[in-house]
Amino acid sequence: MSSGFIVYGAGVAIVLMCSFYKSTEDSLPELSPQQYFSTLQPGKASLAYFCQVGSLSNSVFLEELKEAVRPLQDYGISVSKVNCAQEEASRYCGKEEGLMKAYLFRGSILLREFPTDTLFDVNAIVAHVLFALLFNEVKYVNILEDLHSLENSLKGKANMIFAYVEAIGTPEHRAVMEAAFVYGTSYQFALTTEIALLESIGSENIQRAHLYFFHCKLAEDLTERCRRTLMEQPLTTLNIHVFVKTMKAPLLTEVAEDPQQVSTIHLQLGLPLVFIISRQATYEADRRTAEWVAWRLLGKAGVLLLSRDSVDGSIPQHANVAFRRAEKEAPVEFLVLDDVDLIIAHVKNHMYAEEIEEDEDGDEEGPDLAIQDDEVEETVFRDRKRPLPLELTVELTQETFNSTVTTSDSIVLFYATWHAVSMAFLQSYIDVAIKLKGTSTILLTRINCADWSDVCTKENVTAFPVVKLYKEGESPVSYAGMLGTKDLLKFIQINRISCPVNIASIQEAEKYLRGELYKDLFGFTSVSVLGLFSPAMTSAKEHFREAGRQLRGSVITGVYSEDDAWILSNKYATTLPAMLLARPREGRIETVSLASTPVQDLVEILANAPLEAFPEITVENLPAYVRLQQPLLILFSDGSISPQFRSTALALARQERVESFTPCWINLKNTPVGRGILKEYFGSLPPLPQLLLVNLHSGGQVYAFPSAQSVTEQNLILWLEKLEAGLENPITILSAQEWKPPLPAFDFLSMMDAPTSQAPTKKVPECMNEAEVRESAEQPQGGKPTAARREPVETLRIKRWNKSSWPKEADEPPQLHKEL
Repeated sequence: MSSGFIVYGAGVAIVLMCSFYKSTEDSLPELSPQQYFSTLQPGKASLAYFCQVGSLSNSVFLEELKEAVRPLQDYGISVSKVNCAQEEASRYCGKEEGLMKAYLFRGSILLREFPTDTLFDVNAIVAHVLFALLFNEVKYVNILEDLHSLENSLKGKANMIFAYVEAIGTPEHRAVMEAAFVYGTSYQFALTTEIALLESIGSENIQRAHLYFFHCKLAEDLTERCRRTLMEQPLTTLNIHVFVKTMKAPLLTEVAEDPQQVSTIHLQLGLPLVFIISRQATYEADRRTAEWVAWRLLGKAGVLLLSRDSVDGSIPQHANVAFRRAEKEAPVEFLVLDDVDLIIAHVKNHMYAEEIEEDEDGDEEGPDLAIQDDEVEETVFRDRKRPLPLELTVELTQETFNSTVTTSDSIVLFYATWHAVSMAFLQSYIDVAIKLKGTSTILLTRINCADWSDVCTKENVTAFPVVKLYKEGESPVSYAGMLGTKDLLKFIQINRISCPVNIASIQEAEKYLRGELYKDLFGFTSVSVLGLFSPAMTSAKEHFREAGRQLRGSVITGVYSEDDAWILSNKYATTLPAMLLARPREGRIETVSLASTPVQDLVEILANAPLEAFPEITVENLPAYVRLQQPLLILFSDGSISPQFRSTALALARQERVESFTPCWINLKNTPVGRGILKEYFGSLPPLPQLLLVNLHSGGQVYAFPSAQSVTEQNLILWLEKLEAGLENPITILSAQEWKPPLPAFDFLSMMDAPTSQAPTKKVPECMNEAEVRESAEQPQGGKPTAARREPVETLRIKRWNKSSWPKEADEPPQLHKEL
């Protein structure tokens, strides 16, 4: 890994072919070919630029080369220009085919040729030169298997710095190569430009460069992946230097002195210090907490374990954390933070505040972050300088909208540049475009409703952002999933096929049920649905098709209605009409009779079909399970759950007596907000794992499974029976009050009307259906106003109250949100 660095640092020569350009700067010496070649010596560095006398082309490239002289000299690479007369016999003089190429030498040996159009600026020149010199030391990886192989070779031996850059020759690539030149003897460097590789290791924000530190020296087991730390700052040479220095520093330092007097490398690098205050009686637990905090803040702050018993009463009794900013003479801040996530949040908030203070656009008016209660608005403001590759999507206008959506299968994002959620979702939309680049038959487009409001009005867009799918000959389909990359990608991919799919034979139906017909789609859904009908069952079949169309993009549906459909119904012990719910991953098929089933009931069955019997609850999937209006039987676990409990929960879920509950679990490592939930229930963090029954919908009672009992199927059933009989007391009752923002909402209409208080306040028009909006948009000004329309049903279903036999407080009428 280090053998070549000493040689490279000693001397390199680069020869560049170009036409003559009269230099006016002393930083680029001019030599004849004989003079230049006579100076070449092993271990000496030189950059020679060959130019034909009398030509004036390629002057832009020459200017960039002059800018690269000083940084190349910093790495031992000097630069010269060689003027070629017509009679020169050198192989690098007078060759027309070589005029647009650059040549890299070490001594008198040619190493590499570059087309000069790849050396488009000073960053590209420096990056390409260093990358060529360090080619054997900086490993370029294309696929995940190569990265894992490199990891395995380093385990227990050395650490690795892995970087993703969008392209070779970018400023980020230069920064990585400069870091490799300096730190290549200490760490293995790896580089990729493959987005798929970045995605496979779980990276987000894939449109920007990434750098990871792989702690492979700590991993000795080949089956264990190297622990990774992501550098969150932009990839610049200085940021990489600071990041690498923090990786070399001790993970945790124990101190027994006044925090104001402590000095570490973190302070020298401009990073804050976090002190975990420890007592002798709780030393082991405090050290584990400090190590956990240190791993999560690695590269962002220094973490120290401060002994309270060794400091003379200068620490307040109630404080358990101390925070010290990097500024000189900055006072130590003593805090009471009972949760690791609160410590992390405090450090990150401090970092964000510093970024805002150092913003170059100091005269630009932004939101008051001291009182900003809109986290989305705050995030958009902070990320406003991050460029998005918008060219991956087609921007539509009033002139191009209709022609685009009527001639191609199109996804359209309706958004407004002044709307914070729109701009936040635009990033996810671009992430989807990156993932689908070159593979999708569906065109991804966007239209800014701030510029083209007439188009958005005609398309019944009354809120932002909205995503719609347009297919020829079909009505538009609105996307109703989470505003994130994963769910939107699922919606687009499932919509590649018909909904529902027409199955032509028994054999094709069996392949469909086994998950073999659309294998690539089962990465997005775990269930496929097949409706079975005889040819005469036209009404039931049409109901099923309508339900499938309403859930288009969320579930895969198929229809088999041939004369031999009874064969499948007999095989799976059901009668026609019927629905088969196939779960290929679990190897099981469930049956549902469709006799006299209304469309809306079918929609509910299909919507619930992808839900798991014993799911891991996350922030993203929680709404789907809350929608079932059932109490949650939830296990809070600090990591994965045991196979024994999983089998117990699955066996319990299949029993009819517990169909009124939703068994589930939450991994606090994946969803740390669960710790705050437990603290809200118990007052402090209880021992884990913890099994609770949370009755969200009628009464808000929270019950805890007795900690003295083992979690078995029999004990669980007995406990649930006691709950139903009212023999157990809840540990807490959740408040039924509304959730509101911490700050009052602005009544913009009142503000606008304030100067002219005599004018009557206009009533906000209510929502229209799509046909009404189109009709209204097409009416000329001065036409008759449309009649008043009802509130949409969705706004009247803000809260649903489940009437059950559970003990509950006196019923209260649901309260609707009155804030804007």
